[in-house]
Amino acid sequence: MIREGGYELSTPPPGVIENMSTSILLIGGGMIAHDQILPTLYQMQREERIGDITVCAQHGRTVKALAEAPTLTKAFPDRAFRPLPDYTAGGADVRNPDLYKEALAELPPRSVAIVATPDQTHYQIVMDALRADQHVCCVKPLVLDVGQSIEIEEEAHKRGLLVSVEYHKRFDPRSLMARSRAAQGLFGDLKLGTAVLMEKWHYRSSNFQNWFTCDETDSFVYIGCHYIDLVHFITGLKPIAVSVYGVKDRFPNGNEGYLWTDARVIWENGAALNVQNSLSFADAAPGPNTQGMTLYFSGNGNGAWLEHSDQYRGIKYSFTEKLDSPGGTQHIEPSPDYFMYQDLGGPGLVPWGYGVRSVDFLVSEALRIEKETSGTSGEEAITARRQVIAEIERRGIVATPANSRYNELVCQAGRLSILNGGRQAEISYDPPGVRLQK
Repeated sequence: MIREGGYELSTPPPGVIENMSTSILLIGGGMIAHDQILPTLYQMQREERIGDITVCAQHGRTVKALAEAPTLTKAFPDRAFRPLPDYTAGGADVRNPDLYKEALAELPPRSVAIVATPDQTHYQIVMDALRADQHVCCVKPLVLDVGQSIEIEEEAHKRGLLVSVEYHKRFDPRSLMARSRAAQGLFGDLKLGTAVLMEKWHYRSSNFQNWFTCDETDSFVYIGCHYIDLVHFITGLKPIAVSVYGVKDRFPNGNEGYLWTDARVIWENGAALNVQNSLSFADAAPGPNTQGMTLYFSGNGNGAWLEHSDQYRGIKYSFTEKLDSPGGTQHIEPSPDYFMYQDLGGPGLVPWGYGVRSVDFLVSEALRIEKETSGTSGEEAITARRQVIAEIERRGIVATPANSRYNELVCQAGRLSILNGGRQAEISYDPPGVRLQK
């Protein structure tokens, strides 16, 4: 067991064989698959902890670009995934939005399906994966409607399957340290907070412009959900009201999106958190984005304070030429914490960082469920898996539909607010729902 921030984490150390036969299906082959998920899976496979990896996307060109990505082929010259559609058989221009259903049907029961697709597609894909009897890991946010979250929870419980949501900031040591100290009462009561996470301008020229539209999502629910989840993760507080003002802007293809947002979130103790997000941070700026959080507390007749300057990690470089990558600059301030490749003597490179730990941990928990309930079958197996999942949910390290429903409520309230000019939307928990303030 690894003890971090006062909480036991059950991820096995590198080199431990967990379940070499377990197959992984990654649905979606975009940016997050390239930057975080697939490298983590390759490393787990390299350590003989998982089996075959299949990547399924709508277009053959998507999986082709992922398979041939120079960064991945350099880091993992000894690894490859099964591509769907199979671009090697002339399917580079093929589009099949339902191909993932065939891949799910081929996957052995109670393997792991990872959903890394646009926000508005999560519900249907997650439900299809559960009905195919698969454990699921989904990128955040899980869904934008609390009713869908409840349906997912009920389907997973019926089958004794784990649905985890990949909020990787939970695995940043800063977050775990803050959570441990908050649990000790060292901060007191949260009163005010500010958070910002703005992605770079070049995101606008990516596939985001095809799905990140006003009618589907916005910068707050897509990006700001990180900090909503983090405030609860650290303090245990639940949000009760949300107001989001969105500024519309156009992508290069002409589609309109809420590319700038300003949100205010009220918490159950009366505290307020301001969250600003955008796909608008200058490409010429040296960091990969700008992000951070400051929280102010009071207690014991004194004030307390927490500040995470997440975009600055204490490293500055100036190269002889500009980097050849989207948003690349000559002067950079890289982050060694979220994700990086390390040269440890080969073959290839080793991924490291809290982004890796997050995916590794969630997949490993699904594998642990199967390991600890092996030898059972039928209803006995379902009951046994439910017991392990209940223990995972009690720990609170892994976000699930049951223990992080506040995230879906905030997303739904945020969408209701932004589509109504920033009016405040109130959150109720019994029964779960949102409504505009009268």
